[in-house]
Amino acid sequence: MSNERTVSFTQMKDGTKEDYALLHELEKPYLGLTADRILDELRRQGEVSLQGYKITRLDHALQSATRARRDGADIDWIVGALLHDIGDGLAPQNHDRFSAEVIRPFVRWDVAWVVEHHGIFQMLYYGRHYGWDENARDRFKDHPCFDNCAAFCERWDQSSFDPEYQQDPLESFEPLVREVFARKAYSADVVQEGTVTSLTSPA
Repeated sequence: MSNERTVSFTQMKDGTKEDYALLHELEKPYLGLTADRILDELRRQGEVSLQGYKITRLDHALQSATRARRDGADIDWIVGALLHDIGDGLAPQNHDRFSAEVIRPFVRWDVAWVVEHHGIFQMLYYGRHYGWDENARDRFKDHPCFDNCAAFCERWDQSSFDPEYQQDPLESFEPLVREVFARKAYSADVVQEGTVTSLTSPA
């Protein structure tokens, strides 16, 4: 018989205070490994990827994040750029929203908003080829994050499919990912609801 501690219930509504205290205790190590799972998924995107592109999804992530870093972006924007397509594997048809939910508890509000909406903003570049509205993003033209999302797509996303680009290695971004996912989830000091920050440093 297993020596693992388990709850007493088979229906959540029957759980006791002690059951939920146990779950809270046992959840902590799992939560602490979130960054490892994120990095593992990025590595997987270097092996299993969407077909037809000149580079893998990992390469695309690294190029986007490298461009952000070289533009002088801060850690939230760099990690946002690195993980903006992290949802491709499990949710290719709504990967933008999936990716945003992965990072939302740990980054500023404006970074999560941009990642959540980058898919519709990217349609500017290709929507017409499918008969879609390439200007669908205009529905957000009065949103305070509109300009940042447009710049994110132009500077870091749509331009990062180049097999000749000298991107930084994943290892160079690992400390940033670990720092971000070590933050307290949904901390007001981190999320900074309503604050809109510059993508790049003034320099």
